[in-house]
Parts: sequence; structure tokens; C-alpha cells
Amino acid sequence: MQESYRVLVSENYEFQLAANDLENIDLAELSEEKVHLLHNNKSFAIELLKRDFVDRNYKVKVNGNMYEVSIATPLDQLIKEMGLSLGNTSVEDEIHAPMPGIILEVNVSEGDEVKKGDFLCVLEAMKMENTLSAPRDGVIKSVNIAKGETVDKGKLLIEFQKND
Repeated sequence: MQESYRVLVSENYEFQLAANDLENIDLAELSEEKVHLLHNNKSFAIELLKRDFVDRNYKVKVNGNMYEVSIATPLDQLIKEMGLSLGNTSVEDEIHAPMPGIILEVNVSEGDEVKKGDFLCVLEAMKMENTLSAPRDGVIKSVNIAKGETVDKGKLLIEFQKND
């Protein structure tokens, strides 16, 4: 089974790209934020304007046109397909296990200050490692897991101190 990435462009266009599709792209890097792409004998000037590596959201300019690009990894797609994603109703003060698995790493302790996107722990599920990250800046109130522990879907893993 070949891994594929779902790419959503400006909420209007959706593409599935296989790993070998990415290898066939002819990019000439001009700088860290600018690249030149040749596809079907057409030239594209691409500029990266904004990037959010944690959520895999990007804002790019292609030949003067602006686009919002969102990339879903094979794991993101599987979690959504299984109905395990937390969606927008998740509580930002609590990190729950999105699926059953084994805790491989715990990167925080009670009282630690974290920034949005910091890696909190790693959960192995279905032979894949899932890094759970901080949904916001804050202070860790409690850590309810340990390395090697088996957890069920929905178990409270890490709790943040409440924002006033």
C-alpha cells in the first residue's frame, strides 16, 4: 500500500499525492522561501509567505496568486477516517488519547512551561508513532501517564493549568 498525502488548496481543490509523485517534482530552489517549479513545460514562481509546520498549513503565492494550502499525512487521513479526530470541540486544557496505544515518550513534567506546538508525548498506535503537541502556551498541571503505559482511547494524558 503506497502512502499518499491529501493536499487541500484554498478549500476548493483537493489532490492526492503519492510519495513517488513528490520525487518527480522538478524544483529549483531560489531561496528558503522562493522556488521555481517546471511542470508540463510550464514555469511557476512560488513564494512561501506563511508556514505552520505543526498544523501543516501554508500560505503561498504562485505566479502572483495567493493560496492557502493544508496537507494531511497518511496518519491524519486514517485518524479522520476512523472518526478518532478531536475536531474543534477539544478542550485546550486537556490532552486525551486520540486512540488506544502505548506511551513511548513523555517529554513534560508537572510545572513545565510549554509553547503551542511543543511535543508533549509520543503514542504508538497501529504500529505508527503519533506525537501529541501542546494546543496552546501554558503550564502543565498534571501528567497522568508514564513511558511504557498502555492507554485507552479518550484517557486523560496531560492537563494544563486553566487560563484566567
